[in-house]
Amino acid sequence: MNHPSRLLVLLTLSITSLGFAQDTLRVSKQELGQKVLEQNLQIKIARQAYESARADYRQSEAVFLPSISASYTGISTTNPLMAFGSKLNQEILTAADFNPALLNDPKKTKNFATKFEVLQPLINADGWAARGAAKTKMEAYQLQSDRIGEYQQLELNKAYMQLQLAYKAVQVIKKAKATALANLKLIQNYFKQGMVQKTDVLMVQVRVNEIENQVQYAQSNVQNASDYLHFLLGETDTQKVYAPTEVLKYEPSVKTFENKLPENRKDLQAMTKSSEAYLKMSVSDQYSFLPRLNAFGSYELYDTEFLGTAAKGYTVGAQLSWNIFDGYKTLGKAQKSKAEYKKSTTELEQYKAQSQLELSKTLRQLADAQNKHNLAQLALEQSQEAYRIRQNRFGQGLEKTTDLLAAETQQLQKELELDAAVFEFQFTQTYLEFLTQ
Repeated sequence: MNHPSRLLVLLTLSITSLGFAQDTLRVSKQELGQKVLEQNLQIKIARQAYESARADYRQSEAVFLPSISASYTGISTTNPLMAFGSKLNQEILTAADFNPALLNDPKKTKNFATKFEVLQPLINADGWAARGAAKTKMEAYQLQSDRIGEYQQLELNKAYMQLQLAYKAVQVIKKAKATALANLKLIQNYFKQGMVQKTDVLMVQVRVNEIENQVQYAQSNVQNASDYLHFLLGETDTQKVYAPTEVLKYEPSVKTFENKLPENRKDLQAMTKSSEAYLKMSVSDQYSFLPRLNAFGSYELYDTEFLGTAAKGYTVGAQLSWNIFDGYKTLGKAQKSKAEYKKSTTELEQYKAQSQLELSKTLRQLADAQNKHNLAQLALEQSQEAYRIRQNRFGQGLEKTTDLLAAETQQLQKELELDAAVFEFQFTQTYLEFLTQ
């Protein structure tokens, strides 16, 4: 059986012996990856932000689509002007109605009016530019949502590796506990034979207790890593403890990473789109100084009776309006949007510089992590050989108990350090893939 297979068997055995009160659920990283896309709260928030931007874009269709409204009004009046106008609209005006006495003091007049109105924008340059800005903003939110999804996948990979590392630590510490118990049994036999002192037995018992505490701590780390996975998956029921189906192992990527930001990285594209949206809004505010041309029309029905339609009429026309001066309100708005555009371009430039800095740093960290792994591997092999030699010499009475315990402690420490180095390398490599995708 090869080394990874032995690790998988040992890990499986350790999982079944953790003794958690909750149920243990074995899951693969691929299975969790699909759940994150469907259930992660941060991704859901990003999608709703996109839907909000999409709704803003839909609202901008009003710049070329008509506005249609209908109203029904019923009045009863003795107001001279309203009474005369109502009769005129109802087409029931007679010569007798021009009697000054009736004009000045009319009788109660009823009027029921049905009105349909249509407003059709024709030329609204600022609205067209604002619609373009809304579309670009929507595209920026879509890219941002996609990037958040990629980031949550990165967080999932990290959390899954932490879970793997936690289980591996439990396995390593339990193996060390078995070794410590074997040493304790050996020391107790030696004590019965008068070959060692009582202090030697006590030192080994203390060591066994220390390892027992480490086991408890490692099991708590398993629970913590599992809880974080529950959080990433948007799950409120944390009764189940997750267990990985794969073992954390050292796997260098065959991909060659370049120290150059990819132009198609979604967060960079999103910020570029956002800057473009600010530019279009600035143009829209500048176009506000231009006149607007809109058409309008209405169709009206009048009668003295409720729901009556005895008299009819329509109105059509067009209006050219120009806001010449509004107390510097439009000018100030245009200046503000121009400043926001310049700010967005500066922020984009800064973000690219920070991203390049992060990429360069992570490339160096990957090289450091690889070197750290190689040294940790060598240190573990050396500590294992040192422990084997001291154990043999101890059996021959040539080593002190303290020396044996120190060698055993160092072996455990180096094994845990190697697992931590594997985690650091694998996550750094995964993070580098995220930075260059």
